[in-house]
Amino acid sequence: MAVMPARRLAIVIDAADADALLGFWVAALGYEPYGRSGQYRSAVPARGRDGPKLIVQQVADPRTVGKNRLHIDIEVGDEMERECDRLVALGATRLGAPIAEAGTGWVVMADPEGNEFCLVHH
Repeated sequence: MAVMPARRLAIVIDAADADALLGFWVAALGYEPYGRSGQYRSAVPARGRDGPKLIVQQVADPRTVGKNRLHIDIEVGDEMERECDRLVALGATRLGAPIAEAGTGWVVMADPEGNEFCLVHH
């Protein structure tokens, strides 16, 4: 059986305001804007670092209430509370107290449009 080469990964987030949401994620992840075409905005890891491309897609339909089926985890090490405060200042919302399970901990957050993501300490 032939081994498949690694594939590049992009994470796509639907948004009511693609420019504003891309700005949030660029600041949250330390990414840099990459390009735009029509309703799409993209960002990549800064200074040639590895990581998935982020694409924010402008959509007309509103986000429906409910749990995300896909979300972003941001590994923050021992800086959990400081990073939580920084992201809240950028427009995120903290959705609860820290959770500890299976040797790790996390805080569930929401970006400015309500998309859930987690800050994770391993």
